[in-house]
Amino acid sequence: MILISGATGTIGREVVRQLTDLDVPLRAMSRGGGGPHGVRADFDDPKSLRRAVDGVDALFLLTAPATATSRHDVAMLDAAREAGVAKVVKLSAIGTGSTTADGRVIGAWHLAGERAVRASGAAWTILRPSSFASNVLRFAAEGRLANLTGDGKQGVVDPRDVAAVAVAALTADGHAGRTYTLTGPELLSVPEQAAQLGQVLGRAVGTVEVPLEHLLGSGMDPAAAEEVTRGTAWVRAGHNAVVTDDVERVLGRPPRRFADWVRDNAGLFG
Repeated sequence: MILISGATGTIGREVVRQLTDLDVPLRAMSRGGGGPHGVRADFDDPKSLRRAVDGVDALFLLTAPATATSRHDVAMLDAAREAGVAKVVKLSAIGTGSTTADGRVIGAWHLAGERAVRASGAAWTILRPSSFASNVLRFAAEGRLANLTGDGKQGVVDPRDVAAVAVAALTADGHAGRTYTLTGPELLSVPEQAAQLGQVLGRAVGTVEVPLEHLLGSGMDPAAAEEVTRGTAWVRAGHNAVVTDDVERVLGRPPRRFADWVRDNAGLFG
């Protein structure tokens, strides 16, 4: 039995789909608890977490708190430890633990969560994906992509590949103690993503520059905004121009390209 936390998000939903296709027993955890495999639980309700992990063998740990904190990771891991969950696969983020020139840590709350996973007593695997191809859905408006990262390039990764690596780590041996940095096969800036998006859709897709200060005044939780701003500046400075072969090593095939994801999801753009 596998429990997927964050089961209604981009990656969690895809993990649920792929496990369902494999006929693997699962529970899809969310605050609403809907769907055929749904279980209702809240990271801020320890009793609900204990119910969710009862009888579970493996946990896909995905937390996306409104503020930058590892508290939800720790709460879920505490419940999993009490229930004797044997395996934990945590979704983290690329660059976690890197430091800026002034000594600030990139992905500090993910780093704390990773440490908690390693200390949990379970067999663990940590996934550090790069920027998702699907992020263009959030930023596409009026034919433009919001660009916070300038000409900074990233190994943009297909969410389906991230989920497939998670499924492999959850269902197969040989992944314990591994930290995988998951990227696509090519480095792309936001303007380059806009160009490829436009080619597939058959219409021009421009970009609009958004200053990092916009995040701090956007109404986002201040701690979360600071984390995002720090990470975005890191990308803008060229530090996330990283491509790895971890997806291919785990899945036995090359990762999908950004244009592949766009072609498969073109209908979402109208």
